[in-house]
Amino acid sequence: MLKSKVGYSTLTDSFEAGKEAMETATAGLNGKIAFMFSSVAYDQEKLMEGVKSVSETVPVVGCTSSASIIVPDGILNNETGYVGIMILDDPDMEVVSMCSERGESPRETGRKVAISLMEKANMDFAPDYFFMSANPAEEEAYIKGIQDVIGRVPCFGGSAADNDVSGKWSLFGDETIVNDGVAVAFIYTDKKVSNVYTGAYKETKDMGVITKVKNNRVLMEIDGEPALEKYAKWRGMKTDDLMDNNLLVATILSPLGVKDRLGSLTAIRHPMVGNKDLSMNIGANLAEGTAVIRMEATVDELIDSVGKTLKETKKGLDDPAAYLLVHCGGRALGIGDRLNEVYEAIKKEVKDVPFIVAFTFGEYGSGDDQADTTGGLMLSFTGFDK
Repeated sequence: MLKSKVGYSTLTDSFEAGKEAMETATAGLNGKIAFMFSSVAYDQEKLMEGVKSVSETVPVVGCTSSASIIVPDGILNNETGYVGIMILDDPDMEVVSMCSERGESPRETGRKVAISLMEKANMDFAPDYFFMSANPAEEEAYIKGIQDVIGRVPCFGGSAADNDVSGKWSLFGDETIVNDGVAVAFIYTDKKVSNVYTGAYKETKDMGVITKVKNNRVLMEIDGEPALEKYAKWRGMKTDDLMDNNLLVATILSPLGVKDRLGSLTAIRHPMVGNKDLSMNIGANLAEGTAVIRMEATVDELIDSVGKTLKETKKGLDDPAAYLLVHCGGRALGIGDRLNEVYEAIKKEVKDVPFIVAFTFGEYGSGDDQADTTGGLMLSFTGFDK
């Protein structure tokens, strides 16, 4: 039977915070994996030392979270630091984790990490699931590299984040901590794992063909027109009001979406920066010759989607033991001071089942065909059966 527990700390001392969170999370359990999410205010090396002082053998994986995390007791957003750890304990589960710097090629790094993890697990077959966290930039390439080795295995997770998109994020994989790279855990289990990956935005009638992309993530043109100009027309706005980081905030309730080949999943593409040449920096990869759709949601709908997505996650389980909930940090920014309503929606659905919420700068999951992908402003909710 799978058991789970969540520990957390808001102590200001990084070592003591890691120690306190791990002591609470492991009390009475022999952990197989520790999912850890923390504040950028901490010294991450000292934080990990505190965690490992409690248990050297439990694999750790995770990343820093944007502005807060949510645990069963509430929202942790202390400016001096916060850390949450969710332990999974199951005698029939095998988990291995590691973290690696980027290297020359993120796809090749993904391959090397996958090979190393299989060797570490002493397995000659693919895991049933894998968790991944990378820095915001080349997440798709890491997934491709991992899948080059293990094939199409369901992925869940999200990108490391900080409080102001300044690059202060960190990734954890056991005792290794990096800023630019990837953290991965391979999970071998016979228990059900349910992941629901959604933006929960509505499609509008505003759509067009991507006619020019630069470096995968700079949207230059839609239907042959400057992308920022096209988007501004759709919204009835001025391009001057969408310059620089103004675009990031202006698009939280109206981002872009791209459909997968089956049309069952619309991955959200968050416009981040408006450029002087009227292009837009986007938070995930785009491809020329594909359609992009303007999406919409209200703040009420963003909040309501949390409970609805949890209901869907529960449907894939017989008897839930734990929930790992990845929620976009930009989405939380749009929700603003109503974030407590998100907490209340979660508590209503999970009841006494342990959970942890991380706020990320990119989310990962898959649609009906299990083709792993990435997006922004999305939810990647994962539940584990007992």
